[in-house]
Amino acid sequence: MRTINIANANKRDAEVCMEVVTKPNNLKKVLDNGAEPIGIKVLKQSQALTFESLIKNYDDPVMLGEAIIDGDPEIDIEIIGKRLNATHKLYLRKNGQIAYRVNMQQVIMDTQGNEKERRELTKAMSNITGESVVNWAGKKFPKNEIIRKLVFSKKYLLRHVNGLTFDFLYAMAKELHDSNSLMLVGSGPKGIGPLVITQGGEPYRGYLEGRIDGNKYVLLLHLSNMEIKTAGG
Repeated sequence: MRTINIANANKRDAEVCMEVVTKPNNLKKVLDNGAEPIGIKVLKQSQALTFESLIKNYDDPVMLGEAIIDGDPEIDIEIIGKRLNATHKLYLRKNGQIAYRVNMQQVIMDTQGNEKERRELTKAMSNITGESVVNWAGKKFPKNEIIRKLVFSKKYLLRHVNGLTFDFLYAMAKELHDSNSLMLVGSGPKGIGPLVITQGGEPYRGYLEGRIDGNKYVLLLHLSNMEIKTAGG
């Protein structure tokens, strides 16, 4: 189970468990006879049957189109539809050859979908465990306001590992429950830096939510990297 090193409002930190929150799906697909379907992978096309490969054998796309109508050169009945088991992801060059060294780039787009900037993609290190501490920023946001401003794309449940961390997390949850708000949390001493959950992962802004019911608590870490804006805003 993943862990997180989190501090409270008094800058006291502890390492606790963190797990992904998933909503159980009570619906399932069935066949006409009531049996559950089994998903399989089949081969849709091979590199030799792509348009780029086929056009090399013809003078122009029109001739290729006529050949497809007459003889279906884009279909190989010996391999198309073949069931696949273990597969591996490969990157290809423009000529269809395997690329063994790939430099990933980050493409920045504007609001119209046009490319603004292209730069080398750097893999950020995780900053929620070890010597890194997730700190409270000291800024609370009322729940009924923040849900109209941000899109929360991920959610993690924080769990205690012993009696001391139970009291630690319960106190945090109670403070947030009583104020009916979410607390901004993040990296750095002021708690305003982005959170990177996994190595090479995307940076997010973190918001902590707490709920209590008697001597029980729920402490949730919400992650967001997108704001909600009105049309024309």
